Amino acid sequence: MSQPVAITEALLAAQTEETVAALARRLEDDDYPNAFDSLADWHLMRSLAIHNPELARPYVHLVDQEPFDEE
Repeated sequence: MSQPVAITEALLAAQTEETVAALARRLEDDDYPNAFDSLADWHLMRSLAIHNPELARPYVHLVDQEPFDEE
């Protein structure tokens, strides 16, 4: 299992259209060696959608943004 990558401001700022497109392809293909790698990519995309929405906008469908009722 790979080590989780901390999602920092520097990591978010380093993302480009190309790296976000590659991230989206991995999420769409859903071909990960384990669930933790998939979850790490999902968290990165979610963070991008919050902190850098212009890069993530074409891929926002990959991040569940709908509110839910916990009751």
